[in-house]
Amino acid sequence: MTPAPVLSADVVQQHLASLPGWTRENDTITKTFRFATFPDGIACIARVADVAEAQQHHPDIDIRYTAVTFTLSTHDSGGITGKDFELAAAIEGCAR
Repeated sequence: MTPAPVLSADVVQQHLASLPGWTRENDTITKTFRFATFPDGIACIARVADVAEAQQHHPDIDIRYTAVTFTLSTHDSGGITGKDFELAAAIEGCAR
């Protein structure tokens, strides 16, 4: 399968504008979500896991008590692609 094309910096910024709280860090996009309880954060991660598996695109996840940080990059493309923004939008839904 051909890797997804890496997005230009301008296109990345356009996509970030539609995803409040997401930021670019080098070749990744990232956001930290805060939950009322530790189990609430873990439940969100479980929902994200189902979506990520269906999309065959998996985030890096850092758990710090009630704070969960998702970091996205398309590793086989070497940067940020449309796949990252599709998953970021899905994560937003899972975090609600």
